[in-house]
Amino acid sequence: MSTKSFLIINRRPPYASNLAREALDSALTVAVFEQPVAILFLSDAVYQLLPDQQPAAIGQKSLAANLQVLPMYDIEQLYVSARALAERGLSTDQLAVPVTELDDDAVQTLIKQHDVVLNF
Repeated sequence: MSTKSFLIINRRPPYASNLAREALDSALTVAVFEQPVAILFLSDAVYQLLPDQQPAAIGQKSLAANLQVLPMYDIEQLYVSARALAERGLSTDQLAVPVTELDDDAVQTLIKQHDVVLNF
């Protein structure tokens, strides 16, 4: 099997729909097939990275477990838009998982570096 690099672009808030969970599930599925995968959090997806979420109050399961297992699947390339963080008054030190912060130019470069880009 040939190797292709995958970039999962996650744009959705954590619990507004099932797209946030589907993005993380897709990353895990790609990784199971030993394909290199990175995840980029844009827009409201940065809220997925906040600690101490209480989704049970709205009848949802936490995404925290999915985020915590990413390193076990060799998914260690997690990126976040600096602009998305700034627009929401957040910084990387407030996030539950380690990420690399990228400016807009670096986001475009990251996208171009991958063979397959999946948007959620």
